Amino acid sequence: MTARYIAIDWGSTNLRAWLYQGDHCLESRQSEAGVTRLNGKSPAAVLAEVTTDWREEKTPVVMAGMVGSNVGWKVAPYLSVPACFSSIGEQLTSVGDNIWIIPGLCVSHDDNHNVMRGEETQLIGARALAPSSLYVMPGTHCKWVQADSQQINDFRTVMTGELHHLLLNHSLIGAGLPPQENSADAFTAGLERGLNTPAILPQLFEVRASHVLGTLPREQVSEFLSGLLIGAEVASMRDYVAINTPSPLSPEHR
Repeated sequence: MTARYIAIDWGSTNLRAWLYQGDHCLESRQSEAGVTRLNGKSPAAVLAEVTTDWREEKTPVVMAGMVGSNVGWKVAPYLSVPACFSSIGEQLTSVGDNIWIIPGLCVSHDDNHNVMRGEETQLIGARALAPSSLYVMPGTHCKWVQADSQQINDFRTVMTGELHHLLLNHSLIGAGLPPQENSADAFTAGLERGLNTPAILPQLFEVRASHVLGTLPREQVSEFLSGLLIGAEVASMRDYVAINTPSPLSPEHR
């Protein structure tokens, strides 16, 4: 790749762009024109608008995220895991003159079917900054990734963030609640409960019962629920980490 290039993170609802000269970011821009919000424009037209004055002599553009999905610009085929880190950059999909989409990753086993788009690029950066055998990538859909120095070996996805949103906004747990407030104590209480009792289903209705009976402040339900779900996620993934990590975990991962 030449010293000057454009990096694009193009998701479903937003687009972020960075102009680089070597390792130095010269400028960044954002747009709400995610791949599901193009408003009748073509992806090529949106890209041209966002990168106006950036593409000198066909500066290379490398894009990651949902732009390579079946609702994006063009499908960039998934690479099957295990996959070498180096193979990600070797199998780009072209969509124009020096414009490329980074492939996603997939797992298809009897006990694990998973996909990712965008996180594979974050993994490359994480590996460069802090090589590890385990990467936890928080978000709406949290990724737990097993890797070694050369390749990505396996990954799982946990829908903790989305589940929190659904329960708080579209279930009885959040019905009739006042505006929520931050509370480290409520979050910690939920976290400890989830870590100690990861069987989450019997506990969900208890969240509602707790605020109905007055043992949990109604303004702190979101924080407690968030802690509960995250604690249960971490507890449920302990066996996965223990089974799949080939070398001993570092102290911070324990």
